[in-house]
Amino acid sequence: MKFSGQLIAKHMARYPRMQLLDVYKLLHQAALGNSHAVSNPEEVIRRLESELLDVQGPSEPLWEPISPDGRLVRVHLRPYAAGKHDIQSLAMAVVQTAMNYPPAPERLAKFCACTGDLASEGILPFKRAEVVTFFEEIAEHGYPAVRHSKEYREAYKPSYRVVGLELLPPQVKSN
Repeated sequence: MKFSGQLIAKHMARYPRMQLLDVYKLLHQAALGNSHAVSNPEEVIRRLESELLDVQGPSEPLWEPISPDGRLVRVHLRPYAAGKHDIQSLAMAVVQTAMNYPPAPERLAKFCACTGDLASEGILPFKRAEVVTFFEEIAEHGYPAVRHSKEYREAYKPSYRVVGLELLPPQVKSN
């Protein structure tokens, strides 16, 4: 629970409009990586180039860790584009992450099981019963991949890719 509590607390501080769906998406990515979002390398590059054409929204760090060991990160496209970093390098890192990051469904179940306690501790700004019910329903549906909530999308205009930190170019990692 220590990792998930710290991770969620950091994200709630940065993104106070997060909903339970967004908390779950964060935990899903931390445990399972990005393999659900990668169909083929050409599609990754095409979608990335298309998204980079319009990356308006709030500022955020170039990358932020989302896994317990810090090796899996969200690379935010606004600062990535502003820094004129190489799109092909990011696309290859996305694909390599999908092929190499070992999904851990048991870790996701563990992260989700702790969320009721996080609500009781005040880390999550939702009632414990609401949190427990939400995550029980997610478990019943087999922990599916989801989109961010409407509230989160409107407030933060998320535009990022989940990648292995070691796969990023040195100039990106050093930021």
